[in-house]
Amino acid sequence: MAKFEGVRWAKKQLKYLLDEKKFEMLEMDSKVYAISKSIHYGIFLAFEGIRFFCHKKNNNQLELTFLNLYKNLERFQRGIAFNLGTHQQKLVPTIEELYNIFLYYFKDPIHKEFLLDMAEIKAQGYLRPFTVDEELSIGVTFPNKPSIRVVACRYEQYLGEPFSGVVIPYFIRACSLNGTGNLKLGINYLMSLKAINEAKKILPEADSALFLDDRFHLKLEERYITEWDSSCCLFALKDGTIIKIPESNLILPSVTIQGIKSILKKKGIKIQERNISYGELIERVKNKEIIAICSVGTAGILNRCKKLILIDNQKKILAIYEPDENHELYKILGETKEYYWKIYQEKVECPPDIKVEKFIIA
Repeated sequence: MAKFEGVRWAKKQLKYLLDEKKFEMLEMDSKVYAISKSIHYGIFLAFEGIRFFCHKKNNNQLELTFLNLYKNLERFQRGIAFNLGTHQQKLVPTIEELYNIFLYYFKDPIHKEFLLDMAEIKAQGYLRPFTVDEELSIGVTFPNKPSIRVVACRYEQYLGEPFSGVVIPYFIRACSLNGTGNLKLGINYLMSLKAINEAKKILPEADSALFLDDRFHLKLEERYITEWDSSCCLFALKDGTIIKIPESNLILPSVTIQGIKSILKKKGIKIQERNISYGELIERVKNKEIIAICSVGTAGILNRCKKLILIDNQKKILAIYEPDENHELYKILGETKEYYWKIYQEKVECPPDIKVEKFIIA
């Protein structure tokens, strides 16, 4: 489902060695070793996606704006810790260290032109830190030269509306016992692609797949909805209620969905944070009680699904969801997406539980 359009990358990437606390600016096309534990075994592959906006102030200073950045950093920190052995936990960067890494990257003079261009066209910015083992080595061990790489881009659109999907009940994105489902790890995303591939067999124009939980011992109808292939999920009901699925070992703690929830509350929308079973979803779809099913994530913010096909383990169609685009709540969700982006641009009032963080970098 991850489709970036109109992408332009910054000129440089940053390498930060965790053991040496050493910075190095690299060319954007700089590679890692072909013989690497990260490449061969998927070891030490954590990443993060962070939205930002660049303002040009009246004094010509450049200012970067982030929403709830500390939550992104906490999530990235957890991913790094998961990928390191017990004896390496002292290498896990502090939140303050992560702030300094990203500011070091943006403050390099080579990026001034890129950021000025962003500010001029009011583009969306996307910061992508990731981890990799820099050692020339193979063998299934924890990384001996763990590093953080940092890149950034601007883009015009991600996913967008309309999009379609299929519930794929016979695949799972992650296993709750392994503790990987609530981390942003490279190892989670192959199954996302496999599920989308399955979805296209049912609905050729499908952009996305919706997962259930990993409790295969239960009846299909008793299993819970978890996430889309690469984003979180919101349900809007005909009675005006929004259902947000609670965080768990299978749910990535979304920074964006917390912001969306804050804006919806500000608008007076009732939000229930609870699980929704597949059986409940099937019945509500059949009874036309669902106004909108949304994908929520960093790059796309919020997008509303135009069609979702619900199937069983034998790929039999159980129900087909289509939105009620005339319902007031459907329209409010679209407005909420725009409101969220306008907070970055200082065009609207920010709800008190969204932390706006600003940094002068040039």
